[in-house]
Amino acid sequence: MTRPVPAVFGSVFHAEMPVIAYQDGTWQPTVWQSADELKLAPGAHSLHYGSECFEGLKAFRQADGKIVLFRPEANIARMQQSARILNLPVPDSKQFLDALVELVRRAANEIPDAPASLYLRPTLIGTDPVIGKAGAPSDTALLYILASPVGDYFQAGSPVKLLVETEHIRCAPHMGRVKCGGNYASAMPWVLKAKAEYGAAQVLFCPGGDVQETGASNFALIHNRTIITKPLTDEFLHGVTRDSVLKVAAGLGYAVDERNFTVDELKAAVQDGAEAILTGTAAVISPVTSFIIGGEEIAVSATEQGNAIRKAVTDIQFGLAEDRYGWLTAVC
Repeated sequence: MTRPVPAVFGSVFHAEMPVIAYQDGTWQPTVWQSADELKLAPGAHSLHYGSECFEGLKAFRQADGKIVLFRPEANIARMQQSARILNLPVPDSKQFLDALVELVRRAANEIPDAPASLYLRPTLIGTDPVIGKAGAPSDTALLYILASPVGDYFQAGSPVKLLVETEHIRCAPHMGRVKCGGNYASAMPWVLKAKAEYGAAQVLFCPGGDVQETGASNFALIHNRTIITKPLTDEFLHGVTRDSVLKVAAGLGYAVDERNFTVDELKAAVQDGAEAILTGTAAVISPVTSFIIGGEEIAVSATEQGNAIRKAVTDIQFGLAEDRYGWLTAVC
């Protein structure tokens, strides 16, 4: 059976979605409704004061036909962290996981074969219809989950040029580890400027020379069989894929060096033959092909190691390699 893959990533959705409301101080039973629309008061807290966060994870059709979720508990934990920081009601772990599993079961026939997958987008929003609560959290909320069949976001050989930005930051430093729409919106002016002026795919934010992340992905160097990446701080998103890549790379014999490093170090490493990668749910790993630093374009000479690590991760996802880490949740 051939399952069509939408041409535009995340543009087509399964017909149903689970919706869980938080009311009267407790999470209500999960209800199922059409994914075509969501009823929301125009004065909803999330629309006016940004009380929202989301997650991104995938379900895969494995080589033997089984359907699995990849690391759902990690994404649930990260949304719970985001909710606490935003003073939103914290989702219940079991109810959240049950809703994810049931959604994947209902959408199972729509999950494409490898290398495509089913992308899942849990979203948590504050719903108090009160525009006078600028200085107070929402007492009510909705958690809903969209499911979207997607193709392989990774295209080997496609150039990923990054503009290194040392003056501006992606988002407020204390909000970096929250996966919320405002962080992506705040990065947009610099991303669009980089595309228009340099043809860059993304911006690598390095305020004051401190290498952090791009507008939508975590960042790492691979130099002399060592992966160098920023340690977990409040300033950037604690990526589930980042964590997966580091663990798999360590299992392949790479050293992992989580530390702060500068643009000068980045430039010197690339000129010495280092690879550079972006990590995220959509592509797992995207090799960086060049940097623009101070108006100068510096090419990255190799991508082989990043591609090999990516394959090691996707082999687990698609059932072509042993799940040594207990990351897969069987669905059906």
